[in-house]
Amino acid sequence: RPTGGSASASQKAQRGAAMKTSRAIFLVALLSASCFAVAAGAAHGRAQGQARGDRTVTQVVKLLQSLVDKSKAEGDTERDLYAKYKCYCDTNEEEKKAEIQQLTEQISILEAKIAELLASSAKLSKELAQLAKDKAANEQARETAVEIRGQDHDAFVALQTDLEQAIAKLGEAIQVLADIGADQTLGAATGHVKYMAGQDGVMGLSALKSTVQKALLAASAFTTKKQLKAAEAFLQAPFTGVYSTQSGEVVGILRDMRETFSANLETAREVEAAAVKAHDKYMTAMGEAWNALDAQETTKQGELSGNDGDLSTKRPQLDDFKVQLEDAEQFLSSLLEMCAGKKKQYDERVAMRAQEQAALSEAIAILNSDAAFATFGTVQATSSVEAVVPPTLFQIRKHHPPGITATSVNRGAVIETASRQQAKAFLQAAAKKVGGQGPPLLSRIVAMLQANNPFAIVLQEIDKMIALLEAEGRADANQKSWCDKERLDTNADITTATGDIDTLTGLIQDLKTAINDPETGLLFQIDETKVSLKENYDNQVSETTDRRQANVDYQKNIRNLVEAQTLLTKAVEVLKTYYASLKGKIEEADMLQLRQHRKDDPAPPDTWEDTYSGQKNTGGTDAVGMIEFILDNTKKEETTAHNDELAEQHQYEESMDGLKVSEAELQTTMVNLRATLAEKQEELFEKEKDLKKTQKELAALEDYLVKIKPGCDFIVDNLALRDGNRATEKAALEEAKTHLEGAPVYTAAMAAAHNESLGGCLSICAPNEEHAACKACLAGVSVPGYCAGHAATLGC
Repeated sequence: RPTGGSASASQKAQRGAAMKTSRAIFLVALLSASCFAVAAGAAHGRAQGQARGDRTVTQVVKLLQSLVDKSKAEGDTERDLYAKYKCYCDTNEEEKKAEIQQLTEQISILEAKIAELLASSAKLSKELAQLAKDKAANEQARETAVEIRGQDHDAFVALQTDLEQAIAKLGEAIQVLADIGADQTLGAATGHVKYMAGQDGVMGLSALKSTVQKALLAASAFTTKKQLKAAEAFLQAPFTGVYSTQSGEVVGILRDMRETFSANLETAREVEAAAVKAHDKYMTAMGEAWNALDAQETTKQGELSGNDGDLSTKRPQLDDFKVQLEDAEQFLSSLLEMCAGKKKQYDERVAMRAQEQAALSEAIAILNSDAAFATFGTVQATSSVEAVVPPTLFQIRKHHPPGITATSVNRGAVIETASRQQAKAFLQAAAKKVGGQGPPLLSRIVAMLQANNPFAIVLQEIDKMIALLEAEGRADANQKSWCDKERLDTNADITTATGDIDTLTGLIQDLKTAINDPETGLLFQIDETKVSLKENYDNQVSETTDRRQANVDYQKNIRNLVEAQTLLTKAVEVLKTYYASLKGKIEEADMLQLRQHRKDDPAPPDTWEDTYSGQKNTGGTDAVGMIEFILDNTKKEETTAHNDELAEQHQYEESMDGLKVSEAELQTTMVNLRATLAEKQEELFEKEKDLKKTQKELAALEDYLVKIKPGCDFIVDNLALRDGNRATEKAALEEAKTHLEGAPVYTAAMAAAHNESLGGCLSICAPNEEHAACKACLAGVSVPGYCAGHAATLGC
C-alpha cells in the first residue's frame, strides 16, 4: 500500500489486536463446539459401552485413545501436506538460486565485456587519432619532397641551359678564332692576315670581338678571374703585331672552359638522374606507407564501429539481466521468508500435538494401569455398567455427627425437599419466561435440583452460573464494541485503499504514456535516436568513401599533371636547344658571308636568303612560348589541384569532427534516455506491484467485512434481547439461591459439616472453639505446647 494511504502504526496495532481477539473468540467458539462434540461422542460412547457391558472407566480410556488416534491421523495428514509444501520450497529455492547464480555470472561477463569494449574503443580512438596525424605528416612530407624536387629540377634545368649556352658560345668563339688563325694547333699560315688594314679587316676584327665577348658573357659565371682577365685583355688590346700570337692564349682558355663546362654538364645530368630516381623511390615508399596507414585506419574504424554495435546490444542485455536478477532475488527472499514461517508454524504444531498426545497417553496410562484397575473395581461409579445416578444427600452422609438423630434427619429431608421443589418451580417458571426450554444454565440448575444434589453443590453452581452470565454479558458488550470498531476501521481502510488505487492507476497511466506514447514516449525517442545514430554513421561512411575516392582521383590527376609537365619540359628543352644551335649556325654563316664578300665576287641575281632561319620566323619560337604557356598553366593547375585537395580535406575533417560531436551527443542522449527508461520502467513495476498489493488488501478488507458480518449482525441485532434474558436468568438464580439458603436443613447441613470438620475434637471444641484446648486438639499438640507459641489464646 502506498505510504500516503497507509494507516498509522497505532491504528494498525489496534486493528491487529482486534483481529487477534476475533480469532481468539472464534477459536474459543470452535473449541467449545469441539468439546460439545466430544461430550456428545462420549455420551454416545458410554451408551454403546454400557450396551456392550464396558465399565465407565473403560469407556473413558477408549474415548481418550480415540482422541490420540485422531491426533496421530491429523499429524500424518499435516506431515504429508508440509512435505509437499517443503518440496515446493526446496524446488523453487534451488531453481531461483541457480537462476540468480546464472544471472550473476552473465552480468559479470557482460560487465567485463562492456569494460573491455570501452577500453578497446578508447584505445582505437587514440590509435585512429595517431593514424590521422601520421597520414597528415606523410602527406606533408610528400608535398615537401615534391616541392624540393621541383626546386632542384628547376635549378638543374637552369644550370643545364646556362652550361649548354655557355658551351655553345665557347664553341662559336673557338671556331671564330680558329677561322682567323688564332688556333696555333692548326698550323695554318698567319702571314696572309698580317696586314689586314682595309675595310674588310676592320669588320672581321669587330665581329671577332663581338663573338668572343658573347662567349665570355655566357661563361662568366663559370670562369676564373684570371681567365676572364686574359680574354678581356685580348679583346681590348690594340692591334700591334701578328694576330695569332696575341689570341693563342685566349683560345686555350676557351677550350679549357668548354671542356670544364661539358664535364660539369655531364655531372649535373648524372646528379639530376640520381635525384629523380631517389625521389621516385622515396615517393613510392611514402605512398605505400600512406596506403598502409589508410588500411589500418579503415580496419580500426571498422573495429570501433563493431565495438559501438556490441555496446548498443550488450548494455540493454545487462539492464535486462539486472532486472531479472532483482526479480529473482525478491522472489527468493519472499520464498525463504514464507517457507521459514511455515516451518516454524509446522514445528509448533508438531510440538503442541506431541504434548497433547503425551498428556492423553499419560491420562490413559493412569486410568488403564493395574493399580487403577484394581481401585476402580471397588468403586461403583467406575465399575457399574448401569446408568450412574447421582448420589443424594442421604447417600453421601452414611453417619451423623453427635447430636443429630435419624428423626431430625428425616424431618430435615422433608423440609429440604419442599425448599428444593420451590426453587425448582421458580427456575422452571423463569426458564419459560425467557422462552422455550430456557437457557442451558437454568436448565442445568433445574436438572441438579431434580437430581437432589447437595445444597452446597447447587449454590456453588448458581454462583458459577451468575459469574458466567456476567462474563457472557461483558463478552457480548466487548464483541459489539469490537464489531463497531472493526467495521469503522475497515470501512476507513477501504476508503483509503480505494483512493490509493485511483491514485496509483493515474500514476501508472502517466508512466505508460511517458514510456509508450507514439510521439513523445521514451521508446519513441530511443527509436528516433537510433535512426539519427544510423544516419550519422551512414553519413560518416559516405563522406569517408567520397573523400577517399576524391583523393584517389586527386592522386591520379597529380600524376597526369606531373607527367604532362615532364613531357612539356622535355619538349621545351628540345626546341630551345634546337633553336639555340640554329641561331649559332646562322650567326656563323653570317660571319662567313661577311668575311668572304669582295668587290670582284660574282653578283648573281637574288633568289633567297643564304641565311637559313628554319621555322624560327614562322612560329617556331611562338611554339616554344605556347608550350611554355601550357607548362605554366599545367603547374598552376597542379597548384590549384593541391589547394583544392587541401581545402576538401579540411572540409572533410571539419565535417567528420561535426559528425563525431553529433554522434557523441546522440550516444549521450541514448544513454540518458535508456537510464530514464529504466527508471520509469522500475517505477512502473513498483507502482503496478503497489496497485496489485492495494487491490489485494481492498479485497481482503471487503472479504473480512463479509466474514465478520454474520457474527456482528447477530450480536448487534440480539444484544438487547440477550441482556434481557441474562438479567432474567440472573434474577431467577439469585432468587433460587435465596430460597435454598433460607431452608433450615441447609443451616443444619452446614452446622453438621462444620462439626464433622472438627472430627475427634468435637467434644472438646463444643463449649468454646476459641479455647486453647480446642486449638491444641485441632493442631494435634498438647495445650502447653500450643500455648508456648500462642500465649494470648484463651485458656493459656
